[in-house]
Amino acid sequence: MQRIVILGNSGSGKSTLARRLGAKLGLPVVHLDRLFWEPGWTEPTTEAFRARLAAAMPADRWITEGNYVTRTFDMRLPYADTIIVLETPRLLCMWRAFWRSVFAKPRPDLPEGCSEGLRSDLPEFMRQTWDYEQRRVRMEAAIPKMAPEAKVVRLRTRGEAARFLRELAP
Repeated sequence: MQRIVILGNSGSGKSTLARRLGAKLGLPVVHLDRLFWEPGWTEPTTEAFRARLAAAMPADRWITEGNYVTRTFDMRLPYADTIIVLETPRLLCMWRAFWRSVFAKPRPDLPEGCSEGLRSDLPEFMRQTWDYEQRRVRMEAAIPKMAPEAKVVRLRTRGEAARFLRELAP
């Protein structure tokens, strides 16, 4: 595994798994939220975001975590050798997303000027987390088309993720 894409709902554990996997395999981790969001949770243009991603991704070895289906899949999936899909239950994702928003737990995968907390768009963020299934269907359809050779790993629980990490050779 040299080029890994991690996908999943908000609160599913993408960032945590990416950090742990990167440490275990010695791969650089690219957090898409860190590249996407500008201070104050402002969205950049698609062109600016894609340019940041292109500059941040080494050519041969990387882990990317985040979805951004229509904006980045063409830059990541065709080159991935492994795609990890986190299938964390929706209610658990909702709880984690709400918890980190309310208690403003610092996250190393967020850019400067963007912090968790009771943001004005919290209802929209929670709605998107609840409605993730619609985006997941599009992502799932894209995988065999854009990455037919990639190994797909599906993880539903923290225990499965921990076992997956333990069983990997460093």
